[in-house]
Amino acid sequence: MGNQLNMDFTDLPNKSLESFSISNVDDGSNRLWIHFSAIYVFTAVVCYLLYFEYDYIAARRVSYFYSSKPRPSQFTVLVRSIPVTSGSTLSDSVESFFSEFYPSTYLSHSIVRRTSKLKGLINEGDKVYKKLVHMKSKEIDSQQRYKRTGCLGLFGPKVEILDHYEKKLEDVEGDVRREQSYVTGKEVPAAFVSFKSRFSAAIASNLQQGVKPTEWLTELAPDPQDIYWPFFSASFLKRWMCNIVVIFACIIITILFLVPVLLVQGLTHMDQLEKWLPFLSGILKLKIVSQVVTGYLPSLILETFLSLVPPVMIVLSSIQGFIAISQIEKSACIKMVWFTVWNVFFTNVLSGTALYRLDVLLEPKRLPELLALAVPGQASFFIAYVVTSGWTKTFSTELLRLKRLVWSFLKGGLCCCASESEDELEVPSIPFHREIPRILFFSLLGITYFFLAPLILPFIFIYYCLAYIIYRNQLLNVYVPKFETGGKFWPVIHDATIFSLILMHVIAIGMFGLKKIPLASSLTIPLPILTLIFNSYCRRRFLPSFKGFPAQCLINKDRLDEQDPTISAFYEKLATAYNDPALKPVRYSARSESSSSPLLP
Repeated sequence: MGNQLNMDFTDLPNKSLESFSISNVDDGSNRLWIHFSAIYVFTAVVCYLLYFEYDYIAARRVSYFYSSKPRPSQFTVLVRSIPVTSGSTLSDSVESFFSEFYPSTYLSHSIVRRTSKLKGLINEGDKVYKKLVHMKSKEIDSQQRYKRTGCLGLFGPKVEILDHYEKKLEDVEGDVRREQSYVTGKEVPAAFVSFKSRFSAAIASNLQQGVKPTEWLTELAPDPQDIYWPFFSASFLKRWMCNIVVIFACIIITILFLVPVLLVQGLTHMDQLEKWLPFLSGILKLKIVSQVVTGYLPSLILETFLSLVPPVMIVLSSIQGFIAISQIEKSACIKMVWFTVWNVFFTNVLSGTALYRLDVLLEPKRLPELLALAVPGQASFFIAYVVTSGWTKTFSTELLRLKRLVWSFLKGGLCCCASESEDELEVPSIPFHREIPRILFFSLLGITYFFLAPLILPFIFIYYCLAYIIYRNQLLNVYVPKFETGGKFWPVIHDATIFSLILMHVIAIGMFGLKKIPLASSLTIPLPILTLIFNSYCRRRFLPSFKGFPAQCLINKDRLDEQDPTISAFYEKLATAYNDPALKPVRYSARSESSSSPLLP
C-alpha cells in the first residue's frame, strides 16, 4: 500500500494509476481523514439531491395528471381469471358482476380473445403489401419482371412478380377474414372494464373483488397503444410458473456470463495470458500489442457480450405475465441494472484479484476487506470501459446509428429485389432497458471510485456531458415514445443510487481498516445504516404516489370532467378503445373494401 511518493510531473505519462489513488497514501496517515470527511460530505450531498429530485418528480407527476386530457387507462381496469357459471358467457358474467356491485359507475367492458394466429396472418399480409407497394413505386425491367417462386428465387416455376404478389395478398386477406370470424368465439377469461370516473376505476383496481383471491383479479389497464396482447390467456398458475422459470433463467445467464468475464480478466493480466497462450509470448511483448490487448480489447469484448443481454431480458420479461410494453420495459431495465452491477462490476473485481482465494468469499465478515483490496486494482480497466462503452458506443449508437446503416447497406447490396424493411419506416423509440442501466452503472463507478481513484471522475464527467447533449437531441428530434412513463422509472434510479452509496460505505470501512485507522473505519459504520433509514423514509414518503395517484387528485379531476362538454364523446370512444386491433377490418387494397365491415361492435 503506497508510500506517498512526491509526484514528478515531468514523468507523468509513465506513472502508474495507483499513484493517483488511495493506495499511494501511507498506512495510518492523517491524510486519510480527508477521505473520511469527503465520504460523509458526499453522502449528505447525494442524499439531499435524491430527496429534492424525488419530491420534484412526484410534484411533476401530479401537475402532469391535472394538465392531461382524459385517457382510457385512467378509467379502465383489466379483470383476469373471470369465473363463468354454466349457461352464461364471459361477457354475461362481467356484465352482471359489475352492474350489480358498481351500478352507478360501471360503463362498459371488452372481452379479450385469442388472436395470436390472426396476428401472424396480419403480419404476413403487411409484409406482402409493403413488397407490392415497393415494386409498384419503382421501374422494373423485363428481366426483373419475372422470378421463380421457390427458395431464394432459384427454384420453382417462373411467374410475373406483380401478379404473384397481388394474388398472394388476396389469399392472405381471405385467410384473415376467415380467422376473424373464428376468433369471435375464442374468448379468454379476461376483460377490460371501463368506469365513468377515475376514482371508481382506482377502487376497483385496489380491492379484492371476489371471495376467492385467485378470481376477479384486477389491475389498472395501460393505454390501448401500450398493451402487450400475447399473454392475456395465461392463468394465475401459468404466470406464477413463468416467474419461477424467469428467475432460474436469469441465474443461468449470470453463470454463463462468467466465461467472457474470465476471458476479459485474462487479457487484463499479461502474465496470466502468457501462461495460458505461451505461443503468443513473442507478439505480446510488443509494446503497442500489449497496450491494445490489456487496455482497449478487454472492455470492447465485455461490451460486445453485454450488448447481447438486453434483448434476452426483454424476452424473459415478456413471459412474466405483464400486460403492458412499459411494464416489460421497466422489468427488463431492473434486470439489466442488477445484471450489469453483478457481472460487470463485482465479477470483474473479484475474478481479477481473488480468483484463487475463494475461501475468502466463505467469510462474509471479510467482504469489506476483500472489496477494499480488489476494487482499486480495477480502476484502469473501468476507465477503459467508460471510454469504450460510454464515449465510443454512445456516439456511434445514438448519433451515427452504425448498426442500422450497415444493415441497410448490406440488405440493399445483397438483396436486389428486397422490399423496404418494416423497421425502416418505423420511427425508433428509446430503449430504456439498455440506456438506463448503462447510465446507472457509470454513476456507480463514479460514486465508488471518487475517494479510491479520483482519476476516473473526469472520464465519467465527460461521458455525462456528452450524454446530456446527445440524449437531449435524440429525445427531442429523433425518438418517439411508445408509451408515457410519467416518471415511473425514477424509483429504479433512486434505488440504484442508494445501493451505490452503501457499496461505497462498505468499501470505505474495509479500506480504512487496511490503512490502520480503526477509528475511521468504526465511524463509517453508521453511514450505511443512516442511508438505509433515509431510503426507507423516501419510499414511505414518495413511492405510493408513483404507484397511483391519490384520491384527492382523482376526485378533483373527476369533478372537472363533469363540467367538460366533450366527456360524453370520450365515453363513447372508451367503449371501443380496448378492442383488439387484430379484429379491425383489413384494407390492403380496393378488393377488400366490399368485405371490410367490422366484426365486433
